[in-house]
Formats: sequence, C-alpha cells, structure tokens
Amino acid sequence: MTPKHIDLNNISEEHLLQTRIKDLPISIEGTWLEECVRQLYAELDAKGLVFHPECYLADEWLTPEGEVAIGIPFYLAHPALIKLERRMMLEAEGEGRLWCMQLLRHEAGHAFSYAYNLHKRREWQKVFGSSKEEYGNTYKFKPYSKSYVRHLDGFYAQYHPDEDFVETFAVWLTPDADWQNKYQGWKALDKLQFVDRLMSSIRGVMPVKPKGKKLWHHKNLTITLDKYYKKKYRHEQEELPDFHDVQLEKIFTALTDEEWWAFKKDRRKNKANSSISKFSKNSEDALPAKRQVYFPWVQEMVTAEELIRKHSKIIINSIDRCTGERKYIISDLLKNIALRAKQLNMIVSQPQAVALMQLAVYVTSLTMNYIHTGWLRGRRNKI
Repeated sequence: MTPKHIDLNNISEEHLLQTRIKDLPISIEGTWLEECVRQLYAELDAKGLVFHPECYLADEWLTPEGEVAIGIPFYLAHPALIKLERRMMLEAEGEGRLWCMQLLRHEAGHAFSYAYNLHKRREWQKVFGSSKEEYGNTYKFKPYSKSYVRHLDGFYAQYHPDEDFVETFAVWLTPDADWQNKYQGWKALDKLQFVDRLMSSIRGVMPVKPKGKKLWHHKNLTITLDKYYKKKYRHEQEELPDFHDVQLEKIFTALTDEEWWAFKKDRRKNKANSSISKFSKNSEDALPAKRQVYFPWVQEMVTAEELIRKHSKIIINSIDRCTGERKYIISDLLKNIALRAKQLNMIVSQPQAVALMQLAVYVTSLTMNYIHTGWLRGRRNKI
C-alpha cells in the first residue's frame, strides 16, 4: 500500500495496522501540531531567545542526545492514528494542546542544552550535576521533595541531571507559571533563578549548533503499525492495566457482565433477607453450573476490590516491615491492583483468609522485584 492509496479517514483498522509508518500520509504542517509548534516559538520569542528547534514526526517524543531537533510522535498528526494509539496503549501521550505544550517545552529544554552546550558549563553542573551520569532503566523518586520542580507526571525531574534541567526550563518557559511565588521556600527556586540567569546570558545569541540530525524520523520507519505496537506493548507492558491479570485470575474469580449484575442483585437480596447466597440451580439469576462450584465458600459475598481495600492497611504495614520499602510504593501498587480487579468484575470465591494470603504473597514478590531491579516484573528484558 503506497501513500497515495491511503485515506486515513476511511481506512479499516486491519489495513491500517499493515501499513508501514513511513507510508502514512502525515505531516506537522496543516495540523493542530503546527499551531503548538508556533506557540512554542512564540514563547521563546517572548523570552528573547532566538533559537527555534526544528520539529519533526518521529516514533515517540524525543530529542536525541547531542541533537537539537524535537521529535513528535507520528500518531498525533491525525485523529485516526490518535484513536488507534489510545486503543492499543490506552492513552496517546501528548494528546491535547495542554499536554502537547508541556512535552514540547520539556523537549525544547534538551534542544537548548545541546544547541548552546549548556550542560558542559561548570555552573550548570554545580546546580544540576553531571550530564554524563548514566541514565538508569528506572528511577526512584521522593514525591514530597521540594528540591525539584513538578512539570511532567512521575516526578520526572528526579530521573537524571539532564531531566532536572529541562523540567526546570519548561516551568520557567511556561507563560503565567508564576514560578517565583509557586516555588517560594523550595530549593527548586534556586534552580529556576539559575535558569533565568542562564537564559538571560543567551538572549539574542545564535546557538553553537543550530541544526542537527532528525533521528527516527517517521519517513525512515519501515516497520508496520502492527509490529510497532507489538514492540511498544512489550516495552511498556508493566505499565499497562492487564499486567496483573494472570495472577489476579489465580486469586479471584472474574465474572462476565451478565454474571456481575446477577451477583449484585443476589447480594442485595442477601442484605435484605440476611441469608446466604441465592446462586443455586433453582435461582432465576443463577450462574452457569461450572461457576456454582465456587460459591459454597461465599457466605458473605465480597468483591475483590472490597477485600483489598478493607485489608490494605495491614497488608501495607506487613510488607513494609518485611521489605523496608516505602509505604506509598506499596500503597500505589495495591490501589492499581484493586482498580484492575474492579474493572474485571472480580469477586472472592474462596475463603477470604486464603485469598488475602495469596494476594500478600503476590504483592510482596512484586515489591522485592522492585527493590532489587527497579521493575515490578524483575529484570526489564523478561516479559
């Protein structure tokens, strides 16, 4: 399929997935992305900065190390591709003007650092650290630290000295950010003031490196969308909701929508009649026979989410004592598991004590993986 034969407004998902990224008839020009890029340049102009980083469509958000051009994900260039990205990955990073501008300002910080060799300056290194510090596969952050600005989600400024600078730059660049007052009393204010002085020193000054390579340009990507998403899914699998599904299905029972409504109706009857479950062969709303074997245990019918939330405090405290991991890490993990159990219509179909023991073992194993590798699953290359 060649570009001239592709109509993104009418193409089926099946055919779209078989299309190579390089063949997609997309560009920044003439789209909402062009308006965002123009806004970025206007913000730079307002600060007296003459360098305007070139922007191009790439496979993801990026400013390659040492380069001065900003890559914008190709899928943001057309509504059909945004829709596909959302369906495949549950969200389209950078969708919407607000989010897009946050990311553009962030990437612009990288571009300015490389264009003017800011990261090589001694005073820059005194404030942010060495740019040569190795990027880890992950990072542990302090959510209450006031030494870093908060721009992108995930406390990204704490990842690496380079990210600390570009996040600070992004906050400084954002119109009406009022950073002088917002960060009053924070150590991060010193960084913002440094960036303000640093940018003043390059106002009206042309960069040392005005142009660079546009790596991973979408026009060079011969991979099909189908293979692209399979590869991307494997890479980001740990962050997706169904990461927990296999283990949750070993602990709880997932109901179909029809069974879920029957379960809720039966539970309402139980509360009214103070009786045990009405899931029986003679019940009008009975579950399929293969399901009924589980329910003799359910004298007090409880959803998996209810069980997790009811006992979350003791689980968190117990795992904290055993592993030494911070409680908020364990708490966030449990919240995600509870949310996923709710999405899957899961109920407790075995003795609650058994389910709680199995859940605690699972969460403990994930916590230990995180402590030793930085990833819940363990080594990053294991799927």
